[in-house]
Amino acid sequence: MNLPMNLPTHPAAFVPHWNAELDLAYARAGDTTRPVRRRHIGPLRVQKHLYPEGPEVCQHIIIHPPAGIAGGDRLAVAAHVGENAWAQLTSPGAAKWYRADSPATQHLNLQAGAGATLEWLPQETLVFSGAQARLETCITLEADARLCYWDVIALGRPASGEAFTCGYFQAALDIFRDGKLIWHERQRLTGNDRLLTSPIGLRGQPVFATLIITGLASEDLLQACRELPCQGQGDLTQLPGLVIARCLASEALHARDWLIRLWRLLRPHLLGREALAPRIWAT
Repeated sequence: MNLPMNLPTHPAAFVPHWNAELDLAYARAGDTTRPVRRRHIGPLRVQKHLYPEGPEVCQHIIIHPPAGIAGGDRLAVAAHVGENAWAQLTSPGAAKWYRADSPATQHLNLQAGAGATLEWLPQETLVFSGAQARLETCITLEADARLCYWDVIALGRPASGEAFTCGYFQAALDIFRDGKLIWHERQRLTGNDRLLTSPIGLRGQPVFATLIITGLASEDLLQACRELPCQGQGDLTQLPGLVIARCLASEALHARDWLIRLWRLLRPHLLGREALAPRIWAT
């Protein structure tokens, strides 16, 4: 049998993967935030836009039908929240990064215009031992735009007795306001890395979580947050224009519950609206 010259002849040369892109935009029309752009390539979608809090806040649930991210997969999500609009983005369940022989990547590009509010509140990310996960996030804020961003990362599968012994997790997060870099973070953890157990690292806890919200919290509000029950180790720091919360936990649900409690306290004061948890979080 004669094969085309450009066709690999060894089965190992064929590496199945998903390339998926999702491009969203929101605009304020009267008292309503409306989705004005929704484009996708590959297996990334949003469900029907929801208004559980009324017309001002548009909620979208981002779904990834393959249910997991394998080696070679490349995901890209872009969201632009226009002037005075409010968008809340979440997910229906945990994102799973599988054991892989090649890297998988996720790129987030989030933008909020003047007077806009952007909430990026996905459920937890599970990084299996042997995964090669690369996450890059760039957030751009204009003028007085407001942001609430969180992530919950679980390394390995503690409930199944799987430790994070090989592979790696790598993440980059940059936040800009009016072109000025206000938050710059880089993480890289490899299987059996000493940082997994070090007292200056994860202290033996397989889950770490971060919440970042714009604004200035009063001392009373920070103290109230610190008094919230946490099944792990958590604390907050007030930086110029940002409140940063960190948590270490033995289970992803413990970290997520703490972030939700914080969000319920911080949202009314820093974003100006009472917190109503998306129904999808309870399913």
